[in-house]
Amino acid sequence: MRVVFTKGPGTSYDIAVHRETGPELAPRNGPGGHRYLPHDLVHFLVETEAGIGLGVYGRLAAGDNGMFWPADPAERAKAARRRKSNPVKPSPRAQADMARSEQLAAIALPVWEVRQGHARELPAYVPAGEVPAEVERIVSRFDEYADRWHALPVGGSLILTW
Repeated sequence: MRVVFTKGPGTSYDIAVHRETGPELAPRNGPGGHRYLPHDLVHFLVETEAGIGLGVYGRLAAGDNGMFWPADPAERAKAARRRKSNPVKPSPRAQADMARSEQLAAIALPVWEVRQGHARELPAYVPAGEVPAEVERIVSRFDEYADRWHALPVGGSLILTW
């Protein structure tokens, strides 16, 4: 699966997913909010580095539409009917993977921001003391992508493979 992050003005961005399983998905806007590491890019890096198989991107690769909608209007209508008549509850593993993705993102991003001088101190919810090796690896991945993202012009893209 290919995931394309396209920079918009300010901290906005678009995200497109090109996958082999499931209907073609329409691109969508990301939540924005960060000049160096867009929210959805943070989750992509967290999930790949931590080996989270059923987080946002693993579920998309497996055919789930997640926070996207099918590009084809007929497929979109079918998906809406399915969701309405038979809401799918994520499996316990998928729920745990999503929670782990959120937890690691919530820790790793502030650690990276403090180390890069974008924040003065860690939020109170981030455990004090030595940073776990898994978070260190994620922060290193952030280092690889943050400057690349920041340097992109509006309309420029990063393409990552899941």
